[in-house]
Amino acid sequence: MSSITSKKDSPLLSPDADGGLDAGIQSAWRCEYPFASNFLDIGSSRIHYVDQGPAENKGLDPVLMVHGNPTWSFYWRRLIGSLSAHHRTIAIDHLGCGLSDKPSDYDYCLQNHVDNLCRLVDELDLSNVTLMAHDWGGAIGMGALLARQHRFQKIVLFNTAAFPPPYIPLRIRVCRWPLIGKLGVQGLNLFARAATFMATERQGGLPKHIAAGLLAPYDSWKNRVAIYNFVKDIPVNFRNPTWQLLEQIESGLDGVADWPILMIWGMKDWCFRPECLERLNRHWPNAEVHRIADAGHYVIEDAAEQVEQLVVQFLSRHPS
Repeated sequence: MSSITSKKDSPLLSPDADGGLDAGIQSAWRCEYPFASNFLDIGSSRIHYVDQGPAENKGLDPVLMVHGNPTWSFYWRRLIGSLSAHHRTIAIDHLGCGLSDKPSDYDYCLQNHVDNLCRLVDELDLSNVTLMAHDWGGAIGMGALLARQHRFQKIVLFNTAAFPPPYIPLRIRVCRWPLIGKLGVQGLNLFARAATFMATERQGGLPKHIAAGLLAPYDSWKNRVAIYNFVKDIPVNFRNPTWQLLEQIESGLDGVADWPILMIWGMKDWCFRPECLERLNRHWPNAEVHRIADAGHYVIEDAAEQVEQLVVQFLSRHPS
């Protein structure tokens, strides 16, 4: 019996997910995400993913989109829309994120996220994959790529890292403080809410309906369990298993240096700062790099049209 299930209708969150929003904002963000739901069983839980594209392309040129924290597949909505006419576009929601299940007793560590992504790639029997990743998605995606290297072909990264953290910004460290961090991140949703204006260079923050869409799945203490655990999993020294995995991932970067690689960076990102781009570029000196001077961490939100154009051109220049 297959562990893959699908649902034809666009996914709807619980009625409380839009609590406090007026009907116009609710309708607007949901219209931004008109995609059908698909699910993969992982033990007793289900991982949600989007799988778009023309039927005749189901076996060709897949683009696998891997989000970070505190986003979900909604972050990729514009690229899903623009690429799915010619590519199979798959966007995962990590366990605990987006429309995936959010078990409270799960070990939300990097290795498990990597293993879950590998499972999805295997279950869908993907080949010639373009990895597209942002934030924590870079480490998760590159971990899966190196573990299933024969299934991948191209890499597109946005403001991310695939190595142990060279620094942890103060505003992130505060979120890791015992009790205070958990209450703030998981209790008051301060991490995800702050990102809607601190991760963008748009004056006044993201538009209300876009912020509402990014926040919608994270409407309760229970539903924010993965957001807190992503922050908690940031390693501070080599004794941490996640640090060791990140070292292992970085050690594999040189082995794919001759692949087609595109890196697009919001240069005003205070978290994955330009030195993260330069560190990746040292491993991949021949990568195509675009620095967007006036964009922040949510570079796809800040420079949507430019990003779409760069990605479409890159994929057309490097067909499978």
